[in-house]
Amino acid sequence: MSDSERDAGGVVVFDHPLIRHKMTYLRDVETGHRPFRAILTQIAGLMVYEVTRSFETEPVEVETPMGRTSGHRLVGAVTVVPVLRAGLGMISGVLDIMPEARVGHLGLARDEKTLEPKAYLNKLPSDLDAGPVVLVDPMLATGGSASAACAMLREAGAKDLRMICLVAAPEGVTRMRADHPGVTVYTAALDERLNEQGYIMPGLGDAGDRLYGTV
Repeated sequence: MSDSERDAGGVVVFDHPLIRHKMTYLRDVETGHRPFRAILTQIAGLMVYEVTRSFETEPVEVETPMGRTSGHRLVGAVTVVPVLRAGLGMISGVLDIMPEARVGHLGLARDEKTLEPKAYLNKLPSDLDAGPVVLVDPMLATGGSASAACAMLREAGAKDLRMICLVAAPEGVTRMRADHPGVTVYTAALDERLNEQGYIMPGLGDAGDRLYGTV
C-alpha cells in the first residue's frame, strides 16, 4: 500500500498526495460550501480504489471488436450506505467510480435523554448479505453513531462490511475497534483528539453544516 498505511487495529489512513492536498482545502475555514462539496466528492472518489481492493471478482468471457477474451466482474451486489446527513456528501464521488452500487440510507440522531444514537430512518436493501457493504460518514468522532450504524447493518444481514470517513479521532477508532473489530475503517486523516464538545481537533468543523451552507 504505497499511498496508505494500515495499522494492526484495522484502520487505513491514506497518505496520497492528492488526498492530502485536497484535505487542506477542506480544513480551511475560508472554503465555502460550494467548493467544500466538490472537494469532498473528489476525495471520496479517490478513496474508493483502496477501499474496494479486496472485493471479489469472477472470470467472464467477452467479445471485443477484434475477438473473444477473458476478463473479470465483481461478485455480488455492492451496497453503499451513507449516514445522514453529512454522509450524502460523499455518495456522488463513490458512485462516479462505482455506479453499479446500490444505495441504502441510515438516519441517526442523538437521544437527548440517553445521549445514545437513535435511528429515525432505516432504508436498506433486503439482501445486504449479497455482497460488500460500505458505510460512509465524513466524521468518526466518538464512534457512537458509526458503531450504532454498523450494528444496524449487521442486524440487517451485512457480512462483508467496511467504513469510509474523512477524518477520524483516536477515541472513535478505539470505540470501533472494541465494538466492531472486523470492520476496517478507511480515513483520509487521523487527527489528535476530541475537545470538550466532542468535535475532532483540529478537524474541519461540522461537515454537514459546511456541506450545505448551514454554518
